[in-house]
Amino acid sequence: MASTTKEGVNIVHQNAILCETIKKEQQYQKLYTNYSVNPFKKLYTLSGKPNSAHDSADGEEDSNFLETIERAHQEPVKKYSNPQTEAQEIGWTTKPLIDTDRTDRRLHFPRHNSDVTKYCAAMWRIKEQTENMQ
Repeated sequence: MASTTKEGVNIVHQNAILCETIKKEQQYQKLYTNYSVNPFKKLYTLSGKPNSAHDSADGEEDSNFLETIERAHQEPVKKYSNPQTEAQEIGWTTKPLIDTDRTDRRLHFPRHNSDVTKYCAAMWRIKEQTENMQ
């Protein structure tokens, strides 16, 4: 029978495993250096650098920053050409399917007031006013 004796930890093998792990991590790691302001945060006040000569008293406007903020506050229909999620598909097309003609009685049903409804509305109004006066 083979004896299973446990030997000490081999430092060379542990170091090789560590180096291989670090190499794999660095292979897919990307350094992000393009810093920007979060456009979805409501508070976006930026101050200039201290002792900077190019900051005027009027203040400079960063056009890229303003475009990012404006784009973040737009409706999804204006940002994207197609809905991005299933929930956005509901109500994505808000244009009416047909042009409605107010004179066409088949599609337009305006509210009509008869003598009875006018009388009830006046009576209800008087009742509300007398209750509020007390």
